[in-house]
Amino acid sequence: MTRWIRAFGAFCYDFVIGDDWRVAVAVVAAMAMTYGVAAASIPAWWVLPAAVVIVLPMSLWREARTHRQGPSGQ
Repeated sequence: MTRWIRAFGAFCYDFVIGDDWRVAVAVVAAMAMTYGVAAASIPAWWVLPAAVVIVLPMSLWREARTHRQGPSGQ
């Protein structure tokens, strides 16, 4: 049973954190911001789409820059 739990935890970590931990942090921050905005009785439908518009290009730019430099970062 412990082995199954450890394997599931490793899968969740790899799935959520994956290649870029910054995107995972941004998603959590956007969800927290959505909660905060909604708790203030302000329509919060725009928070997550705005986060995607900001975070996705930054993530793609960072990945493209990494591939242009090569695998060793040179």
